[in-house]
Amino acid sequence: MRAITKLGALAIALGLCGPAVAAGNLFCCLDANGKHVCGDTLPHECYGRAYRELGDSGRTLRNVEAPLNAEQRAQRALEDQRRKQEEAALRETQRKDQALLNTYGSENDIEAMRARAREDVLKSISAAEDKIAEIRTRRKKFEDEAEFYKKKKLPAEVQQGLRDADYEIKAQESVIEAKKKELDIIRIKYDEDRRRFIELSRRGARRPN
Repeated sequence: MRAITKLGALAIALGLCGPAVAAGNLFCCLDANGKHVCGDTLPHECYGRAYRELGDSGRTLRNVEAPLNAEQRAQRALEDQRRKQEEAALRETQRKDQALLNTYGSENDIEAMRARAREDVLKSISAAEDKIAEIRTRRKKFEDEAEFYKKKKLPAEVQQGLRDADYEIKAQESVIEAKKKELDIIRIKYDEDRRRFIELSRRGARRPN
């Protein structure tokens, strides 16, 4: 048996362990009765329990948690998952904030980009409306021709012309509807960009050089 160290003597004096404490680190825990138990190797009473490892100076070198049961492991896994999700969300927010500051130098820049985005969409809507007007003009020719066949079967080319015109008109109307939704998306995006930019500016967020 190795000689009892100052740490071992201190442990004996405090009633943390028996007299057979060797030199080196100590492993201490509370047993099933709430009594301090220490040893130069992990005491049997500490198996499956939380314990501390102490150095010669009496300083705690590490704390070891008790093994988790199935329910505790599941709870720990949920907590770890939630923590990782929160960390990922924070990194994504920071990335978006930096991208915002990289994109805009002022609120005027935001409004200028909003105006350009709206202008592009409005041009697309105008082009679709012009296309519809053109198709309706073409359809009118087939309508006029169909007047001669009120009581007769329409020629195949007239029927096909009317169907094609109707299909193309619906297609262009769908484009217009989608573009109008895009205008709403642009409004929401640039409103949010402006709000966040003002918030970051007031907080003194660093902008790229």
